[in-house]
Amino acid sequence: MIDETTTHVETAVDFQNVSLEYDYKGSRTHALDRIDLTIRQGEFVAIAGPSGCGKTTLLKLVAGLVAPTGGTVEVLGKPVKGPSKVVGMAFQNPIMLPWRTTLENVLLPLEIVQPHKSQFRRDRKPFVEKAHELLDTVHLNGFANSHPWQLSGGMQQRASLCRALIHEPEILLLDEPFGALDAFTREELWVVLQELWQRQNCTVILVTHDLREAIFLANTVYIMSNRPGRLISRTEVDFPRPRTLEDCFRQEFTDIFHDIRRLIGEVRGSAEGRLNGNTK
Repeated sequence: MIDETTTHVETAVDFQNVSLEYDYKGSRTHALDRIDLTIRQGEFVAIAGPSGCGKTTLLKLVAGLVAPTGGTVEVLGKPVKGPSKVVGMAFQNPIMLPWRTTLENVLLPLEIVQPHKSQFRRDRKPFVEKAHELLDTVHLNGFANSHPWQLSGGMQQRASLCRALIHEPEILLLDEPFGALDAFTREELWVVLQELWQRQNCTVILVTHDLREAIFLANTVYIMSNRPGRLISRTEVDFPRPRTLEDCFRQEFTDIFHDIRRLIGEVRGSAEGRLNGNTK
């Protein structure tokens, strides 16, 4: 078991012995098994592992979109009982509403999430100013009145990050937000996300298949096993911030990359070995 003890530090997310099973096509699927995980407020955490291991399911548990079948999940010291206004989310596909401008898409959560919904109706001005400030941070202010079809994929993803942060959530959940982008745009957005996180001072949980992305962005990188998903490794990344893309070529960076990559290879190898054994 991974030691997740924290001392005199406020906790943003706390998983205690969490398991999850669900029915799929008439059979019972064991998705997560006995997850113990404590994430400190303001921490940037990345979670990597094989496809289907339950990474996205972890995010859904934090967001209150699903409930565990065993154990407890707490956010900011309270049990998760459903979707919460303290959580923001961004996904691999930005899902921008095509009939709304960039600014209108960014402001959308304020029309839905209380208590911001009531405040937004009474006085739009401070929220519009906040949206422009976020768009300026990601170099999109000149496109505030553009529609999604006028933006590139990378620009839409920048707008999606602004939308996830407009209501100033205390926890930001990112589900492979850059997975559909080309390598150059993806790396550019690593730097943008780092800047947004440092400005907002929120807790971030990033699910990714890209180990370089995880190491570049996170304070802590967790690796999950094959299904049922368990946490099998915890790696601290203590490079100073702000980090630059040149840091990806430092020996310390590549050492961490190879250590984690070797561990994932061992996990995948054990799964393939069991599969081959079952077919003999």
